[in-house]
Amino acid sequence: MKTDQNRAPIYEALKKFREMRVVPFDVPGHKHGRGNPELAAFLGEQCVSIDVNSMKPLDNLCHPVSVIREAEILVAEAFGAAHAFLMVGGTTSSVQSMVLSACKRGDKIILPRNVHRSVINALVLCGAVPVYVNPEVDHRLGISLGMKREQVARAIEENPDAVAVLVNNPTYYGICSDLRAIVEMAHKAGMLCLADEAHGTHFYFGENMPVSAMAAGADMASVSMHKSGGSLTQSSLLLIGDGINPGHVRQIINLTQTTSGSYLLMSSLDISRRNLALRGKEVFAKVVSMADYAREEINAVGGYYAFGRELINGDSIYDFDSTKLSVHTRDIGLAGIEVYDLLRDEYDIQIEFGDIGNILAYLSIGDRPQELERLVSALAEIRRLYQKDSSGLLSQEYIAPAVVVSPQEAFYAGKRSIPIEESEGYVCSEFVMCYPPGIPILAPGERITGDILDYIRYAKEKGCSMTGPEDPEILNINVLEGDR
Repeated sequence: MKTDQNRAPIYEALKKFREMRVVPFDVPGHKHGRGNPELAAFLGEQCVSIDVNSMKPLDNLCHPVSVIREAEILVAEAFGAAHAFLMVGGTTSSVQSMVLSACKRGDKIILPRNVHRSVINALVLCGAVPVYVNPEVDHRLGISLGMKREQVARAIEENPDAVAVLVNNPTYYGICSDLRAIVEMAHKAGMLCLADEAHGTHFYFGENMPVSAMAAGADMASVSMHKSGGSLTQSSLLLIGDGINPGHVRQIINLTQTTSGSYLLMSSLDISRRNLALRGKEVFAKVVSMADYAREEINAVGGYYAFGRELINGDSIYDFDSTKLSVHTRDIGLAGIEVYDLLRDEYDIQIEFGDIGNILAYLSIGDRPQELERLVSALAEIRRLYQKDSSGLLSQEYIAPAVVVSPQEAFYAGKRSIPIEESEGYVCSEFVMCYPPGIPILAPGERITGDILDYIRYAKEKGCSMTGPEDPEILNINVLEGDR
């Protein structure tokens, strides 16, 4: 099929559909907004009029043969992939489909422990067994780094029966592993290489960026178009390379993805892909320029450390994503979550997240210099008004886990609820995490230690949004029945 990146086939088909004035005796029940005037008034008639169901002129996401298929071909070309899938369940759905396509029950998969919850959720679903590469930690910043080449090589050597290696490209903080080298090692050992690129859409379009998964030769990549690519929240992409069977992947996707794909989400992917294909290089050059300027200004304030490419060491920090405005706050005596709360509550500035030592301001195609000036000014004032002694602040974000049983075995095993303060030494059967970023502090099958309990207690005290357990207050935790 001849491609033209100026095209947006789903968007074009929806425009034509709207002009046809079709009488709807199908779902959704709001009937182009007429049945729910408040919804139409709030979202806009133009929006609800294209919230439609699959039909012949608009194709079907589960088995695309026309406009959705054309949109996927354009995505694949724009991203340098052999095939692409439009995903409407967020990058969680993309990640899970990627892992489920590569792994089955009992298979080993090599991965860093600082993965998003969706990766471990996929292991719960398919029964694959994680072989964790515990990343090094930058002790000043308290953040986990990328996977060292030596660590990956050792994991492959010790687990030759593993079926895949998964890499974060990049981490939430912008840290990149040596993806090309890891792909080469995986392929040499007969393993697939999978990339979680939830935060790396711009790698495919910007200049002087870290290498993208498809350019590095990875087999599959999950890409959050809604994060830095400008599409609507919950829209995502799954990319695959030449050696992967697209029919098998489509079957895996259809196990869990909705049969009622949202045309709002799909058209946003279509339009956003066109925008990036035509203007991405120029747009992301501006984003990097703004981020570099903000880093310089924040560091000039004093007390903060907005870190960047100076961290690169050629291995565990092989590269750095310069669009990420990550700022270390502990030296002004405040946890990242405390700065996050102050920015939101006192200055009406919403950043991506704050953890116990850092904040992340997520910059992308919709940001403007004047908003960055406002952020820098607010951070300077927070330092002046709220700075205090930093002694006693917890520094480390990552605690290496003690894995006792597989995530699936622990999640579905018999369990009992006990007070979390009495849980040291037990094996956890559920997740505990701060969200965002959604990297589990505890995952099913891991031993609960005193350090982990200290971290959870501290994160709660500082105001981190804790999620995962059945008990929303996290006063109790589920552990394996009969353990200890």
